[in-house]
Amino acid sequence: MREAVSATAACQKLLIASVLCVAFLTAPAAVRANLLTNGSFETPSVPAGNFTLFSPGSVLITGWTVTGPAGTDVAIVSTSFAQNGVSFQAFDGVQWVDLTGLNSNSTEGLSQAVATTVGHIYQLSYMIGNTTGGMIFGSTSTVNVSLNGVPTFHDTNSNVSPSSLNWVPFSHTFTANSASTTLLFQNADPSTDNSNGLDNVVLLDLGPGGGGSTIPEPSSLALLVLGFAGLRLASKRRGR
Repeated sequence: MREAVSATAACQKLLIASVLCVAFLTAPAAVRANLLTNGSFETPSVPAGNFTLFSPGSVLITGWTVTGPAGTDVAIVSTSFAQNGVSFQAFDGVQWVDLTGLNSNSTEGLSQAVATTVGHIYQLSYMIGNTTGGMIFGSTSTVNVSLNGVPTFHDTNSNVSPSSLNWVPFSHTFTANSASTTLLFQNADPSTDNSNGLDNVVLLDLGPGGGGSTIPEPSSLALLVLGFAGLRLASKRRGR
């Protein structure tokens, strides 16, 4: 009888372990870590209700380097900032970056280099903010993205939003061909447009072929659990 009880207990532990394993294997890809530093531009902190300008060559924005022609800049903006009847709330956290800076609209932007694995597929996602209010903020917001100096993605938020900053998500995948990849986000708005928002920039490693580790199909997982349950039932019968 003790052997039967011991076998039943062992099967119960095995069943619990299998369920935990299934939960782990089916966890969403979102649990992967963002490879970018300070993707929501939360540091350095800027005064509440205001903004701070950063010139090309500056590395004061944690993880990022400001790029662009001399005399241009980008701005980290507080989520409580408002101007000309428009509120400029962040999408994530309490700050976002304006790629147009202050009356210096050109090809200024931000870059960051990250370690990558050749042959791995990476998913890059980000939010672009646009407002059509305030007379001076234009009608669209466009961001150009380059990978290792090669223009790769070109995205535009053209949503009409007269009283606030409207955020639209964009997502792309690419295969790394080097041990390091430098991502560059550049303003592509005309010189008359004084707002081009960027926030919540995320880079995920999807693994070789985009799949990472092999995950059993749901039907296989179900059979696995049922198999362990059957072992537990057989053990009980032997105990009787």
